[in-house]
Amino acid sequence: MTDKSSGKAVPTSRISRFGKMGSLAARVTGNVVANGTMKLLSGERPSLKSLVLTPSNITRITDQLANMRGAAMKIGQLLSIDDGEFLPPELSAILARLRDDAESMPKDQLQNVLDEAWGEGWKDELLYFSYAPIAAASIGQVHKVILMDGTTLAVKVQYPGIKKSINSDVDNVIGLIKLVGVIPDNANITPLLTEAKAQLHHEADYQHEAQMLERYAELIDDDERYRCPSVNHTWTRETVLAMSFLKGEPIGALEHASQETRNNMMTSLFALFFREVFEFRFIQTDPNLANYLVDLTDNTWVLLDFGATRPIPSALSQGYLALINAAYCGNTEAMLDAACAIGIANEDATERQLSMILQMLEIACKPLHSEGGHNFAENESGVELQELGWALSFEEDFWHTPPADAVFVHRKLGGLYLLAKRLKARVDLRSLLSPWLN
Repeated sequence: MTDKSSGKAVPTSRISRFGKMGSLAARVTGNVVANGTMKLLSGERPSLKSLVLTPSNITRITDQLANMRGAAMKIGQLLSIDDGEFLPPELSAILARLRDDAESMPKDQLQNVLDEAWGEGWKDELLYFSYAPIAAASIGQVHKVILMDGTTLAVKVQYPGIKKSINSDVDNVIGLIKLVGVIPDNANITPLLTEAKAQLHHEADYQHEAQMLERYAELIDDDERYRCPSVNHTWTRETVLAMSFLKGEPIGALEHASQETRNNMMTSLFALFFREVFEFRFIQTDPNLANYLVDLTDNTWVLLDFGATRPIPSALSQGYLALINAAYCGNTEAMLDAACAIGIANEDATERQLSMILQMLEIACKPLHSEGGHNFAENESGVELQELGWALSFEEDFWHTPPADAVFVHRKLGGLYLLAKRLKARVDLRSLLSPWLN
């Protein structure tokens, strides 16, 4: 147990985390003032958004979120899963760095966390513990452990102070996002933020994640295309999650696989998503690619990280069922009715706004009408959805916040669309949905 590991300490107190966000805001604001003055002196009239979204400012924001980890980084990750409906490309491109590994904890800080969770004598009960993490993410990092009986575990250790700082982190990051101008001034996102904070509190409770993992594993036990780790309850605590160690390769390995393999693997992921929404009504909502490994020896998926797993209300599942059936039949009136039932639209929208919503739904559902499968390599729906989404978001008196459950479902589906495009996969979504199409 002499592995050497370096890392950057996680700021643990709310005061220190608030201070880092405050200093970040001050640096960004100072840069905006300086750049704005220079442009005004040269005869230009720059917009606030263009002054904030400079490469140097976005790099500052990204670096700070990666250093802080926790909910601050998690919100940045959520925004970086850009499904073409929310972020401008210059912001999503740089924030994409947050989907990669975070900074790890230094050894001393890690030791303190484990001493508190397991007691100071824990090293004497293990055959091996790798101080160098095999993965580091927004809320915790993962270590390889070998028990005295030879059993190998993957142990996720939560960064200290994360749970206490969730609410303030979310508020501070949203403040920065509003400064950028991504969210209109008239937007009421309070219900969504409340749900996001609740979700992050669940993710920071590893015993809750263990329960979600075991429930999910039971649901997919009949399908050999997917594997989940099993929970080791002896070593699991609220801030430490111990699981069986499953081998696999990062999802990037699929980029070098055959076209048939890429098609089949992407088909099985979409099939799982549809079962989550319509059969299980229980969904793992985080589309981060680090949550998946692939085993190309038998073309199976290794599913990781169940902190963001949540039930889907029956009414929402039925709303999506009505939407795909209406889209399949080309019934635009029924599509709008379903959109209102889901919460994507409301009856107060103008005819122009409803028309734009309908266009977005038709673009999103276009793969349903592709004969012989949809070629995601040629899928440009993200650009079209982005243009419509931005135009709609800034329509006077339109801003409408959909229910959090719908937002989480859309994030997952958007992530699958992006992955299918990256892998240049062809997927027959209509065939996959046939059990639910009337």
